[in-house]
Amino acid sequence: MKRHVLIYGAVGGILVAVLQWTQYRFLVIEHSAEIYGALIAVLFAGLGIWLGLRLKSARERIVVREVPAPAAQAAAPFSPNDKKREDLNMTRRELEILELVAQGLSNREIATKLFVSENTVKTHCSRAFDKLGAKRRTQAVQLGKEFGLIP
Repeated sequence: MKRHVLIYGAVGGILVAVLQWTQYRFLVIEHSAEIYGALIAVLFAGLGIWLGLRLKSARERIVVREVPAPAAQAAAPFSPNDKKREDLNMTRRELEILELVAQGLSNREIATKLFVSENTVKTHCSRAFDKLGAKRRTQAVQLGKEFGLIP
């Protein structure tokens, strides 16, 4: 009797295994496109993650090198070139306005600061530009620095 039960059990187990295997085959055949697509997606996702980590690990190297600075000299206070100012026949007020132009102030801001009208500032600016031979504010500032009139 035990022998019959073992034979029936083994045959039943084999039959169940065969049925499961055929069901699996039909499942794979029926959904093969989806399975292959999923496998390719997983492959490319893994490749993308690996490549991203690989590229990110190449970090930028910052090299710090000490460069000795020249010995600090005591900065002498600026003294305007009075000889050049007299040669150009510039008044002190024109020089003062040129310094404020060099600071980047507008005509209105200069007028407010000096308690004069905006037209007075324009007049002093145009006279200073003529005496320096400048056509623009930036050119006047540059020439004023080159001549030693402003710091």
